[in-house]
Amino acid sequence: MTVTKTRANAMLAVAAMIWGSGYLFTKLATNAGMPAGLINGIRGLIYAGLAGLLFHKALAKMTRQDFAVGLIAGTINFLGFQLQTIGLAYTTPANNAFLTAIYVLFVPFICWLLFKQRPERKSYVAIGICVIGMAVLTNVFGQGLSLHLGDLLTLASAVFYALQIVYFGTAPAESSPWVLAFMLGATQAVYGLAWSGLFERHAYAAIDWQAGLWPVLVLGLLSSFGAQTLQVIGQRHTDPTPAGLILMTESLFGSLFSVALGFEPFTLNLLIGGTLILLALVVMQVGWRHTWRLYNRSK
Repeated sequence: MTVTKTRANAMLAVAAMIWGSGYLFTKLATNAGMPAGLINGIRGLIYAGLAGLLFHKALAKMTRQDFAVGLIAGTINFLGFQLQTIGLAYTTPANNAFLTAIYVLFVPFICWLLFKQRPERKSYVAIGICVIGMAVLTNVFGQGLSLHLGDLLTLASAVFYALQIVYFGTAPAESSPWVLAFMLGATQAVYGLAWSGLFERHAYAAIDWQAGLWPVLVLGLLSSFGAQTLQVIGQRHTDPTPAGLILMTESLFGSLFSVALGFEPFTLNLLIGGTLILLALVVMQVGWRHTWRLYNRSK
């Protein structure tokens, strides 16, 4: 099957929608007492198992380079997932969704730090808008500056998601996407179960397995195997700007699902803060000079 840009963008849109609903399934699992490492370990097992079953021909041809690229990407990916999942236990799905989306803002500054590529001027404008949006979303103006633990952990996870995007952009292009998909699942399984075995065994007795296991199975099937495989494939066949704009709608879908299913009420802070954060992401992604030239030509 030939993957056109239109088809690739459609893949990314579906991935964003699935990830948006994934915040709610993760919240259901954490509400049932399932700790973050166990959630991510089971998700990774499902992901790796399905990838191994469907992509076994590509895995048989795995090179050392494929393995190394997948191991590094998987490690970064797990740290993002782990911090985000722990954070979700201490914040709302909407806050978790919006704050995770800030990873788009971190990408140019990581590139500046690692590759000496100076951020564009619009980056500073976007960060200013984003900080104001965060202040409104977390009600800093009404309660003072007191981000909750879950919000801070979510922000930390956004840094690792940004690192993952930078790494995907600099990793060798000839590495197999099917092997990368498998390695993302395998590393998530190994790290997650190891983390859980070392630090979370005390929590097992309190888990409501009937309520917590089915959301994790859905996450493994849809959010991990489905959406992340779509991302791995889609980002190879489209441009960075539309990819970033499409994937950042994950936060919008997350909040819409959260409000629609009654996890939290629709508030003015959520509307204004979320809108400002999305506006910051748009400012970050759109090429304003090119857009202005096109506008002038159309006059």
